[in-house]
Amino acid sequence: MNEIQLNNSLNFLKEHFGELKPQVGIILGSGLDAVAEKIEVKKRISYGEIPDFPQSTVVGHKGEFILGDFGGKTVLAMRGRFHFYEGYSMDKVVAPVRIMALMGIELLMVSNACGGVNPDFEIGDIMVISDHINLFPTNPLMGPNNDKWGPRFPDMSQAYDHQIIRAAEIVAAEKNISMQKGVYAGLSGPCLETPAEYKYVRIIGADAVGMSTVPEVIAARHMGVKCFGMSVITDLGVEGRIVETTHADVVRAANASSAKMVEIFEGVIERL
Repeated sequence: MNEIQLNNSLNFLKEHFGELKPQVGIILGSGLDAVAEKIEVKKRISYGEIPDFPQSTVVGHKGEFILGDFGGKTVLAMRGRFHFYEGYSMDKVVAPVRIMALMGIELLMVSNACGGVNPDFEIGDIMVISDHINLFPTNPLMGPNNDKWGPRFPDMSQAYDHQIIRAAEIVAAEKNISMQKGVYAGLSGPCLETPAEYKYVRIIGADAVGMSTVPEVIAARHMGVKCFGMSVITDLGVEGRIVETTHADVVRAANASSAKMVEIFEGVIERL
C-alpha cells in the first residue's frame, strides 16, 4: 500500500468520521470482539467501503472500523486485522496503524489470541505483553524511510509503554483479575508451531507465540505512538501438554476470557 493509496483511505475516513477525533486506537484479535461490544458507537464503516483499503479474510475478524466512546475517551477500534500470512505485504499489514496514527491517536492497544510456551501458563490466561521478539521474515520498516512518519532507526527499548503496563497491573489488582506478564514472539504462520518450534521460542526468551501484533507495534512506535498489548493464551506449546488445536478452538478460548481483557482495557483508558 503506497502513500497515495494510504492517503486515499485516510482522507475517506476523515470525511466519514467528521469532527470526531480518536485518542486511542484498538486492534481486536481472533475471538476478542467483546471490547467492541462495550464501545458506545458513534460511527462505523466496513473495510469494503474504504478506497484502496485491504480486506480481512480470517474467520473471527469482522472487517470494520468503529468509532465511539470507551473508558471516557474517543476510540477507533479495528474489528479484524490483516496478517502477513494472508498474503499481504507488510506495508498493507500495518496500513491501519499508519492511518490511525495520522488521525491523531496517542496510544495503540493491541490484542491477540496466542499459544503459551511458559509452563506456568494455562489456557484462558490473559497476558500483558512486556516486550516482543520479531521472528517474521521481514520488517514493516524495510525499504525507503518516510521521514514524515518517523526516523530511519526508531528506538525500541520501550516498545510497550512501562507506565501503561503498570496501570494495567493496578487495574487487574483492583478488579481481582489474575494476569500474567511476558514476552510475545511473532511468527508468520499460518500453521501452528511444531513441538520443536514451541521449544525454540521458549529457549530464546518468549512466553507466548502468535502471528500478529509485532509488525503493528513496530509501525506505531516508528510514528511515535505509545503501545500496550494483551494476549489470551488459547493453547499450550509446553512439552507434554501439546494437543491438536484448530482455529475454532482458539476463537472459543479467546471468547471465554475476553471479558477480563475488556475490564483491563477500559480501566487503563480511564486512567489516561
